[in-house]
Amino acid sequence: MLSQTPKRFWIWPAVIVAGLLLLLWGLPQLLPVCAKYQLTDILIFCLVAGVIFLTAYIRHKPHLLEPWRRVLQSHRAMAAAVVLVVYVVIGLLDSIHFQEPLEGQPESVGHYSVDVPSLFDFMTRSLQEQTEKTYSAPLATHLFVKESVVLEDGTTAQQHRRLEHGGAHLADPQTDKWPDIAYTALQGLVWGLLLWSLLALLVSVWHARTAGLSPGASWRAIWRGRSRYPLNTLLVTAGILLVMLAILFTLSQKYHVFGTDKVGQDVFYLSLKSIRTGLVIGTLTTLVMLPFAILLGIMAGYFRGWIDDLIQYLYTTLNSIPGVLLIAAAILSIQVYIANHPELFDSAMDRADLRLLALCVVLGITSWTNLCRLLRGESLKLRELEYVEAARAFGVHHFTILGRHILPNVLHIVLIVVVLEFSGLVLAEAVLSYVGVGVDPSTISWGNMINGARLELAREPVVWWSLVAAFILMFALVLAANLFADAVRDAFDPRLGRIPRN
Repeated sequence: MLSQTPKRFWIWPAVIVAGLLLLLWGLPQLLPVCAKYQLTDILIFCLVAGVIFLTAYIRHKPHLLEPWRRVLQSHRAMAAAVVLVVYVVIGLLDSIHFQEPLEGQPESVGHYSVDVPSLFDFMTRSLQEQTEKTYSAPLATHLFVKESVVLEDGTTAQQHRRLEHGGAHLADPQTDKWPDIAYTALQGLVWGLLLWSLLALLVSVWHARTAGLSPGASWRAIWRGRSRYPLNTLLVTAGILLVMLAILFTLSQKYHVFGTDKVGQDVFYLSLKSIRTGLVIGTLTTLVMLPFAILLGIMAGYFRGWIDDLIQYLYTTLNSIPGVLLIAAAILSIQVYIANHPELFDSAMDRADLRLLALCVVLGITSWTNLCRLLRGESLKLRELEYVEAARAFGVHHFTILGRHILPNVLHIVLIVVVLEFSGLVLAEAVLSYVGVGVDPSTISWGNMINGARLELAREPVVWWSLVAAFILMFALVLAANLFADAVRDAFDPRLGRIPRN
């Protein structure tokens, strides 16, 4: 039986991961491009592989599978999961980088451009190329600021010049703009409904096969809330997102939906491009933080004595150092290293990626202390419970007690703090970029968008769209993560019963 365990648990995840690796390696071979993966890209793919193997492990462990089933039976968790999936898909598409061959050079020569776009950039190339001279308001047809224009009679006047791309197809923007926007939005609505219909059909067929129902009965069961999981919530949330994204992408082919920034870049493209940076900072920093916090926290509470004193001294000393100063010192050291070793980096993106990874590591090292303190206090209480004392009396090894009795009973605290830290880290990137120790200025992120928009808030009239666009996408990510983690915490907290389907 033990010899069959690796085959049962790991064969299909291994096949899936191998297939993904083969796809990532073989796709550039079929296209005239050269794969160019950054350090953060590799870590993200390793994280995806870990999630796939962890999912396979959970599916074969009933005591772990049942709480996750209760999570998916929560309406709010299902709605939040759909939103998070959209963010994750965009982040993964933006983590597949490549270099295109130089124009006029044969492919066999192997000369490639210094630009390193991603698959997401390739899919949104029209947005990336539709640059204007400077600011323009959302759905505008003219520049936001006036310029000196020479009139037909030879005089000069201050006027709002027409945009090169936004509404350039309109003969008379004064009369044709809003009817054209309404018609274009209607086209996007139709495309969104078509995509939603396809998704609804696939979900209905899947539910019919798993529940043993006819397609019609399956459809009625889904919308009456009689399915095992809240598939009606999934379809409603996915429908809203598909319709919104379809309308936005359709409008973005003719207009700048969220306007343009100071150098004329499309703010809608910048907002979506910033998703990867937010996810990288939130996930990689959390992965750096968790081993320190969990291991040291439960060890300090369980063993007490000199081990507890040493760990307390460690995180108290680390807390006494101002976090911003420590982050600034680390980032400046990385900048000096990059400046002194330019031969190690093929492009500016490599330098920006190293700074992003360094920021994740430093944030992780400086943010584990609060969770460690909470886990220490909870472990001090758990070590005095009867089943832990009984395990010690029977001679069970200390680390076995930590893994089987202490750790499962503090996971709900870990989940709560991880989500709060994830939300705080996404928001902290904006603050760090404000003081100049965040991500590289060339990296597109919500923090750099906010930092670039802060000075424009004093203008008259106010340039508000960059700030609002970054805020909306940050708010949606943080809210979805909090709602989903709240359901996970309720399902895994051993002191709570079955979570309600709300």
